Amino acid sequence: MKISKPLLVLSLLIQLCIFPDTINCAEDDLTKLNKPFTVEYMKNNLTKTQPRLIFNTTNKKEIRSKLDTDPVIKNLYEAFKINVEKILDEPFLERKLTGKRLLSVSREMLNRTTLFGVIYMMEKDSKILKRINDELVTVCKFSDWNPSHYLDVAEMSTAVAFALDWTAGDLPDSTKELALNALIEKGINPSYEKPQGWINGTHNWNQVCNGGMIAASIAIAEKDPELAAKTINRSLEGMPHALVKYNPDGVYPEGSTYWDYGTSYTIITIEMLKSAFNADFDLSDFPGFLKSAYFKVLCDAPSGMYFNFSDCGDGRNNIGNFNLAWFASRMGKEIFFEKERFLLPAEEMTNLPRLAAPALVWISQFEPKNKEAFPTAWKGEGDNPIVIFNGGENDQHHYYFGGKGGKATNNHGNMDAGSFVFELNGVRWVVDPGNQSYYELEKTGFDLWCKDQNCQRWTLITKNNFGHSTISVNNQLFINEGFAPLLTFEDRINPSASFDLTEVYGKNLKKAIRSFEKDSPTSLLITDQFEISQTTETITWQLITTADVEIIQGGAILHQDSKELRIENISHPNLTFSVISLDPAPLKLDRQIEGLKRIELRIPVWTLETGKGEIKIRLTE
Repeated sequence: MKISKPLLVLSLLIQLCIFPDTINCAEDDLTKLNKPFTVEYMKNNLTKTQPRLIFNTTNKKEIRSKLDTDPVIKNLYEAFKINVEKILDEPFLERKLTGKRLLSVSREMLNRTTLFGVIYMMEKDSKILKRINDELVTVCKFSDWNPSHYLDVAEMSTAVAFALDWTAGDLPDSTKELALNALIEKGINPSYEKPQGWINGTHNWNQVCNGGMIAASIAIAEKDPELAAKTINRSLEGMPHALVKYNPDGVYPEGSTYWDYGTSYTIITIEMLKSAFNADFDLSDFPGFLKSAYFKVLCDAPSGMYFNFSDCGDGRNNIGNFNLAWFASRMGKEIFFEKERFLLPAEEMTNLPRLAAPALVWISQFEPKNKEAFPTAWKGEGDNPIVIFNGGENDQHHYYFGGKGGKATNNHGNMDAGSFVFELNGVRWVVDPGNQSYYELEKTGFDLWCKDQNCQRWTLITKNNFGHSTISVNNQLFINEGFAPLLTFEDRINPSASFDLTEVYGKNLKKAIRSFEKDSPTSLLITDQFEISQTTETITWQLITTADVEIIQGGAILHQDSKELRIENISHPNLTFSVISLDPAPLKLDRQIEGLKRIELRIPVWTLETGKGEIKIRLTE
């Protein structure tokens, strides 16, 4: 029977052929992308032995053989055992919501399952098996897994599926039956009871929820093959909607920490499909996905902080990145394999990522083949375009710049087009105020997730343009749907880039172009060119910092950690900067950051006789 091609697949094929360097557009590839996942296919291709979710009999044996010979595997395994001993002293989980979420409980169950599971696979310890059994019975007897917030269901489903699979039939029959029924009744079935936006969503919920449903479906494949096949097929059709958002260069629109979240679930989904069916259904071949490892690496600044745009955390811990290790293994590139961090003393590796244990599979398969250096100038286009300049691996000045365009209505987005972060000599001089607790805001009734022009989200300094290092006009918010594309990028000795910010100002400006240039190893030149409209009154250049500020003739000097940075007002040396304290922040619900302040340069429209203007400012050692 001939099967019609879905519009989504057709649009994806067009995109795939636009980027011929990233994927082969041969006819057999097109057929493969179109093939539906059926009961017949599943029965004919499902691996019959367990484990078959990421681990299998072959890689499990290989890992066991390396526990004493491979220093990274040995050290990580020791860290897993230390974490397991701590968990054994913890009480069993309870169905206790935090606001509207059960997510912390689901994530802790996944953390426990993966750690207990990998230790059991390696050692067959009856004490660990009993604890897995007791943990499973506990969560499977919950009244539900909170389907009103489906991330909770997805992560719990993944945890339960792993627990069943990694114990390979060693659990009591009563527990196996209880868990299989729970995966169906509390995991998969609720996803069919009402429309679920995440199925074809364009954000991390798609990756996490579809990944969780695939894990659950593989676990129940023999018990209910029709439901399993139908659900896997739905997820394989849905996940591309999220994966195209990595196009074309790998920028994850939701920022660095959400890259970790969404990408981790795409990785385990790929590995589950490979171990269960010996095929990943081309998920890993989407344009931009493999390139996203560069995005993740380059968002780590020398200070240990992230280029923390969108709802991103401030900075990383010291442990190696297990998701990057997958890209290292896939491409053989050492720059993505953080060996020294994986060799930290095992007792210091606390609070491991909940999906650290499965990474033993790809870490054990890593073979370095490529010693390329980090790019010192990089651009990523797409929904949230960014540019990054750095000084390279041997830079004594620890230079780091990250600038961005985009629009506020991106998932987890802010009114931050044109904003940037800047580090020099180990100090973050220009900061992004970053993220703040969702629960602390939501419990007050604050409408955090509305993205309309006048919604509450934009009252927060972490979300609006007044809390970012950009240009504000007439003291008004950015246009929420205004998009700022990357206009130019030049990778040269003094790299440069520019963004077209025109749309974010609506009627307040006719045109606005912001340019950045690393004009020396210790300086950044920022140039803003604009054309005023009839409604333009005041143009305000902004810089957000936690440094102490000394106003001087023609600029300012920032002081922090016994170091200094000069702000040179090249274009308007006769206009004086002003400093607005954001500590305490304007609103009680704002994130409170010690020493936060906004440096402003206000330019009245009457000074612009030609209707056009330019602001040129240099940050220099």
